[in-house]
Amino acid sequence: GKRVLIDGQQRVTALMAGLLGREVLTKDYETIRIRIAFNPQTEKFEVANPAIRKDPAWIEDVAHVFSGAGLFDLVDGYTARNPGVDRNRIGRVVQQLCLIVNNHVGLIELGEDLDIETVTEIFIRVNSAGAELSQADFAMSKIAANMTYGGNLLRKAIDYFCHLAVTSEFFSRIEKDKDFVESEFFSPMRWLRDTNDDIYGPTYTDMLRVAFTAEFGRGKLADLVALLSGRNFETRQFEAEIAEQSFARLKRGILTFINETHFKRITMILRSAGFVTSDLLGGQNAVNFAYILYLRGRAENVPAADLESVVRRWYVMSMLRGRYAGSPETAFDADIRQVETHGLLAYTNMVFATELPESFWTGMLPQLMETSSSRSPYFLAYKAAQVKLGDKGFLSRDISVLDLLLNRSDVHHVFPRNHLKKQGLNPGRYNQIANFVVAQSEINIAIGDKAPEIYFAELQAQCAEGPRKYGGISSVEELSANLQMNCLPEALLSGELPDYALFLEQRRKLMSLKIQQWFEAL
Repeated sequence: GKRVLIDGQQRVTALMAGLLGREVLTKDYETIRIRIAFNPQTEKFEVANPAIRKDPAWIEDVAHVFSGAGLFDLVDGYTARNPGVDRNRIGRVVQQLCLIVNNHVGLIELGEDLDIETVTEIFIRVNSAGAELSQADFAMSKIAANMTYGGNLLRKAIDYFCHLAVTSEFFSRIEKDKDFVESEFFSPMRWLRDTNDDIYGPTYTDMLRVAFTAEFGRGKLADLVALLSGRNFETRQFEAEIAEQSFARLKRGILTFINETHFKRITMILRSAGFVTSDLLGGQNAVNFAYILYLRGRAENVPAADLESVVRRWYVMSMLRGRYAGSPETAFDADIRQVETHGLLAYTNMVFATELPESFWTGMLPQLMETSSSRSPYFLAYKAAQVKLGDKGFLSRDISVLDLLLNRSDVHHVFPRNHLKKQGLNPGRYNQIANFVVAQSEINIAIGDKAPEIYFAELQAQCAEGPRKYGGISSVEELSANLQMNCLPEALLSGELPDYALFLEQRRKLMSLKIQQWFEAL
């Protein structure tokens, strides 16, 4: 009698929470109780709030009405709190409220023999204004509804792990699920209870994508749904044996995904490339495929040092080239099939040579860096490069970019924003990433709106035993080295300051060369 609900989840959840008094889990994995209040005099419903709870005109939680309380007791209690109301009318309204439970929720049932493409099309037509349903949602429904091959516990393993990866406090909720605690999935994920690593927080879509692609050598989740249904791709028939095998393989893939060694190793590899905070990661699908490559490399017994280098460089390459930004499933499918055909090392080296030739670093990347988005993959890569290469913050003698990113840093405009605003430049121009440097907030504040020629002249004086206005640098050699670390042209020291447009052009080239130096060191 179990059914899979593909549309109307929010409505049914709201009814369940409001009428039955059930707790619901928010998108932030918090357990809350939603109380719906009812005013019998105005016949209005509202979400209960402190003002409503103090107002005797409201029944503050309709769940009490449906919990078995007697109609006469409800009416008597209400009229006692609200003297002067028409008791008979209140009785009729509360009786009408009680009859809500007799209403039927309309259902459109779909035949179990429909293929996934048809179900998807029906959903899109019915739900054009609602939440978009993904192939991962279909897969999770298919898994959850299966009792024969343990799909119900597998679904919990996926869901619970994703919750724990975000908040370790969720562990206490999992411990109350006795069936799950006794399953083979509980022990392998216990390690998350004591972990607060926020580098990689996978959703169930990410988890399914990685586990399926790494285990099955396919990239399209629609294929997973078909396989879990028992589809034979050669005969186009559905076979119970294929369904059983597919559930077993997916379970193996999920257990591999949640393995403590594997999960900690992929986050370690990302950190070792300079991505020390989740804010530096660009594109979850690029992270997902990096994890897939790591798992495939483990399966192929690729030496650890070689595998770590390949995974680091592949993530950076796919991030810079937007490899999984458009149609990730198509790209996943193409890449994993090529890995199976050529082997991991041979294929990745071929892609590196094709995607990142010398002309990319000297010609294409500087052009791509003409953007004002501080979340662009190019600026994220540049900051990760500074971390990996041990660079100091702008005008900092001792504080590194790593220190700043892990604590509190400012993105400083080399040509200050208000200085450029006064020249009539718009945000798209003065917020170019080539005008950004990572700096201590006190240095940023000290520079303020000063024109570059002014504060660089003061820096020259500072290096000639003048007052220290900007950080602790006290020699021209130190200042020159700091500017080089931060990809700033030497002309800034000579007094022959380039105009803003030329400065941006020169700096993009220097930033691109730093990213190349970093990539080749990975």
